[in-house]
Amino acid sequence: MNSSEENAVSAMSAGRPALRMGPAELVQAAAMARRFYLEGKSKIQIAEEFGVSRFKVARVLETALERDLVRIEIRVPAELDAERSDALRARYGLRHAVVVESPAEGEDESPDPENLGEVAADLLGELVAEGDVLGLAWGRSTIHMAAALDRLPPCTVVQLTGVYDAGTAERGSVEAVRRAAQVSGGEAHPIYAPMLLPDPATAAALREQTGIARAFEYFDKVTVAAVSIGSWEPGISTVHDMLSDEERAHYASLGVAAEMSAHLFDASGRRVGRDLGERCITVEADRLRRIPEVVAIAGGRRKAAAIGAVLRSGLVTSVVTDTVAADHLLTESQPGPRPALERFDPDKA
Repeated sequence: MNSSEENAVSAMSAGRPALRMGPAELVQAAAMARRFYLEGKSKIQIAEEFGVSRFKVARVLETALERDLVRIEIRVPAELDAERSDALRARYGLRHAVVVESPAEGEDESPDPENLGEVAADLLGELVAEGDVLGLAWGRSTIHMAAALDRLPPCTVVQLTGVYDAGTAERGSVEAVRRAAQVSGGEAHPIYAPMLLPDPATAAALREQTGIARAFEYFDKVTVAAVSIGSWEPGISTVHDMLSDEERAHYASLGVAAEMSAHLFDASGRRVGRDLGERCITVEADRLRRIPEVVAIAGGRRKAAAIGAVLRSGLVTSVVTDTVAADHLLTESQPGPRPALERFDPDKA
């Protein structure tokens, strides 16, 4: 290194003010920046090459940024909101939070915009590894997600809940499991049974049937799960729509604010109406909590409060939602402990 280059680095490292960068300073900074940002070399490697300390390299790189010699631009697809995603992840202690743009004004009454499923499909492509067991619960969003899947490593796919037949048989949870297994080339373990039964005895008998029992045996092996969330109102909760008016009123009196895989939650994330689970074909809450990665897919203004309740339950680790729901979640009261990463159980608090 010649004396002019040494002087340039020394002046920069000493922090002496300068109205403009001299040619040696520019060349030196540009070269170091190219090594660091484009070639991926470490500061130690750059220091050895240029015969300076790594601290001087750090200061040169910092000055290059300050003088606008280097510009760092973070780009994500237009439909993804990186700022809200990061804020939501931090606020609720989530492993992953992906926030997508909500539909245009006037189109935001849909409880789960279809683009949530498309983004969730891409997320599963990242999260699922070869040999994993993927669990899918019933829900419009998981059905949209399965339809959008175009890549999955070889894995076993198991259904986590019974079916809800309301004109969706051709694109319901059984078909979602088959679709995911087809994309991955793995085994499919669907559940050919209703989600909600008339009484606990009928549900218990169905759980003993060979095909259903085989699917239940995989529940403890599930490594990644995708679930939907419903709020307690018509058309937004599968369970709500399957119950009688009297039953709906009963569970509403218990303070139910959200439903996920036939489990009911109040606004604080505590489970209520546990007797309902005895009548349902679904994965148990304790098993859900043991699954390493549980991705909830839900969005829209009408589901925002319900999403918050489920996030506080500690049963999910990640969420795919939209900007409308995210704004509600980011302005409501603090959720307390980091429920997702700590798998915090509010029922035991």
